[in-house]
Amino acid sequence: MKSDLIIYHGSQQIVEVPKFGIGKKYNDYGQGFYCTENIELAKEWACPVKNDGYANKYRLLLEGMNVMHLTKGAYNILNWLAILLAHRKFDINSPVGNNAREFILNRFMPDTTDVDVMIGYRADDSYFSFAEDFVNNTISLRDLNLAMQLGTLGEQVVLLSKRSFQQIEFIEYEVADYRKYYCRRAERDQNARADYKNKKKNLQQLMDDIFVLDILREDMKHDDPRLQSVIFE
Repeated sequence: MKSDLIIYHGSQQIVEVPKFGIGKKYNDYGQGFYCTENIELAKEWACPVKNDGYANKYRLLLEGMNVMHLTKGAYNILNWLAILLAHRKFDINSPVGNNAREFILNRFMPDTTDVDVMIGYRADDSYFSFAEDFVNNTISLRDLNLAMQLGTLGEQVVLLSKRSFQQIEFIEYEVADYRKYYCRRAERDQNARADYKNKKKNLQQLMDDIFVLDILREDMKHDDPRLQSVIFE
């Protein structure tokens, strides 16, 4: 792993000194400082309304820190979903969904106690709706895994611990012109939905799909080969 990262925080403000212990607790990975390695994404996140924003640039020193990367190594889409379920408010509209929420939290929630920095998908707009649909047994695990790779979503880098806030250094900022990035943010969401609808599945794929109800019925665990075959195909 790199010894440092160049990351960007999209905001309506210039943030020279990120502060530990502030921010919303119901963000994707809980309370933290949310960034990305992609400056273009940061500029989109900086323009949720029709006002110019800022892409704040930082250097994050990783030496000595515990970094959890949710899209690599031992982790998979269900670990990411468990963390999301622990922090975000889901619209659960079925008995299956309620049972699935508890099962995923109990079976797939990784230990995040000593994590300083978390890297993984950002559940923004359409991406969050895909996660909700999976929990409610509307789309399959293959569908969810595919959906998170659409629309060039990119990954977010989240500072969680007090130590991580001591190892971030402000470099500079760039203005994000809302006339460009407000529209681009909306287009990314629309493109993801359109790409998802255009993905055609053949009969064999439909027969092989695993839904959350299947995971519950079969009491599947993290290392179940049936899950692995879908997640890493």
